[in-house]
Amino acid sequence: MRKAKAMMVLVLTLTLLTAVTATAGPVLDRIVQKGELVVGTSGNQPPLTVKTKEGKIIGVDADLSRMMAAAMGVELKFEVMPFAELLPALEAGKIDMILSGMTITPERNMRVAFAGPYYITGKGILTKSHTVASFQDSTQINKPDFIIVALKGSTSQMFVQNLIPKAKLITTETLDEAIDILIKDKAHALVADYPTCAVAAFRHSGKGLAVGKARFTFEPLGIALSENDLLLVNLVQNILGMLKGTGDLDKLMERWFEDASWMKQLP
Repeated sequence: MRKAKAMMVLVLTLTLLTAVTATAGPVLDRIVQKGELVVGTSGNQPPLTVKTKEGKIIGVDADLSRMMAAAMGVELKFEVMPFAELLPALEAGKIDMILSGMTITPERNMRVAFAGPYYITGKGILTKSHTVASFQDSTQINKPDFIIVALKGSTSQMFVQNLIPKAKLITTETLDEAIDILIKDKAHALVADYPTCAVAAFRHSGKGLAVGKARFTFEPLGIALSENDLLLVNLVQNILGMLKGTGDLDKLMERWFEDASWMKQLP
């Protein structure tokens, strides 16, 4: 059965790649010609994308990127940059796709195409106050004397601006900066994807961090791609479909969300 499943994936992949070679679009043609898939990522959103002590990119998005490159029969190259710079880099053709915990939103989808979603998450809150962690909705922190930190250019920033407008907002280039601000009591709370909040609390155990009990939003994560290459979008969506169909995507999520052993590799 396992051999049959592997053979099915191989046949489907070869069929897709045959079509790619014959009618590749501009971005896909670049990937095929160079023999290299360039993926943009922040490298700072565990367990989706994060750097190890040695500087290697690991996580859900990293493994998914490797699967994409393998299915296309090309090498993989990561371009690490601040989250806010990812969409401009894709639009400028500096990277071929974005895999960095990026939520599919109408605003972003008007600029680029998306394949997915490959994971559903939601906004969470990280704080040093267990009282705040027990809050069930954002209205309880929507006040002028409450300071919130969030990643610049993220849906977390938009969430605070739109639903917690009275609070004071601080934005940072990286989540590590945001967490440091919270630990040093320069902010009352950090808003980020719920898994990111949970990982941060685990990594910085002993710092008094508490994760909120509620998820405030519905956030489908997708792979951002150029709107100028529909064949690439179709190919990536089909590869995702195969990974879901074979159960490999579920195994990937289990590895990174249910087994904390990977955290030993972090700085």
